[in-house]
Amino acid sequence: MITGIIPLYKPLGMTSFDCISKMRHIIHQKRIGHSGTLDPNVDGVLPVCLGHATKVVDFLMASGKIYRGSITLGFSTTTEDLDGEIIAENYDFKPLTDKQIQTGLNNFVGNITQIPPMFSAVKVNGRRLYDYARHGETVERPKRIARIDYFKELGQSIIDEKTHTQTIFFEVSCGKGTYVRTLAVDFGKKFGIPAVMSQLTRIKSGGFTLDETVTFEQLEKASKNGELASLIYPIGKALENYVKINLTDQQWSRIKNGAFLRFNEVNSNDEFVLLCYDGVDRALYERSEEKQQYKPFKMFNLD
Repeated sequence: MITGIIPLYKPLGMTSFDCISKMRHIIHQKRIGHSGTLDPNVDGVLPVCLGHATKVVDFLMASGKIYRGSITLGFSTTTEDLDGEIIAENYDFKPLTDKQIQTGLNNFVGNITQIPPMFSAVKVNGRRLYDYARHGETVERPKRIARIDYFKELGQSIIDEKTHTQTIFFEVSCGKGTYVRTLAVDFGKKFGIPAVMSQLTRIKSGGFTLDETVTFEQLEKASKNGELASLIYPIGKALENYVKINLTDQQWSRIKNGAFLRFNEVNSNDEFVLLCYDGVDRALYERSEEKQQYKPFKMFNLD
């Protein structure tokens, strides 16, 4: 079984599930998972975990994400992007200045409350919101707290004299579970103007940047030539922020059976430590003040 992480470039038009299905066919392995769903109309970085690396998906997702995209003012849709039906229009608004735009974007920096869009995968009473939406049903949506590290304008906005719309280009760094579509809509609401997210690319996720991504064409070629290993990052890529402890032979024989490690064996005060043996990341251990030891938290690569 192949273990590791591949920073896939997700193309437009494919769901995240489509990407996983295609990778299973290329790599000939079932145990594959992604870290952070991307809508079909969003492209960019999609870290994919293979084999034992599926155990660190949560750590990749928690590392934060960076997107670049555009907000178009003048109309809004059912899906909060260009795929939906128009539900509100206002083409008589006064175009926003750069100062107004940046001030408006700054209002969202920090911890904000979001209501997930109806066309999203959030479950309410056991059903996905998009299922309610497709059947014309409404349901109360749970509020969520999202973290926005920064939200800034990129370049000059474009005012289209034919469509009477204004398109703003942005970059946003945010935490897990943020709906950028909703950010676009809420930005427009700040000025009383209907808005949509008109384009979006994820340029960083799980510590991987856009220029580190691998295309399906590259994957297929590497798989045919027996060079797949050159495209795979080790599990430790998702755990770079943790102190790394190199195990002795005797410690490794104990760790394989889930043994605890005494504080004086680890020589660290960190809450978590990454245990390595023979150059391979083997397990993540958690500090227990109660037991005065480090105990297993995530085990991988025990072969």
